[in-house]
Amino acid sequence: MLVDSVTITVIAGNGGNGAATFRRDAITAHGGPDGGDGGKGGSIYFQGSNNVTDLREFRFRKTIEADRGVDGARHNAFGKNAEDKIVFVPVGTEIVDIETKQ
Repeated sequence: MLVDSVTITVIAGNGGNGAATFRRDAITAHGGPDGGDGGKGGSIYFQGSNNVTDLREFRFRKTIEADRGVDGARHNAFGKNAEDKIVFVPVGTEIVDIETKQ
């Protein structure tokens, strides 16, 4: 069965939360902020491939979601960025946003 038209939902990953912590130890009673930023959420990219002939992969898989970034931590520990997802589609595939019709 040839699948040449599908409607799917694409959700990019959220970024990780930053840490709202303050440095406190025996030497520094009133230290400044030391929380790290959260990591970047994953993006989703569509790439044309000659090895893919139709959209059969999306027949039952209607949602593509990227991972979220890791949260920041104390001691200026920044969260890890999430990996991007690459979705292979046939060359010439037209992708249209339903809301904006573009």
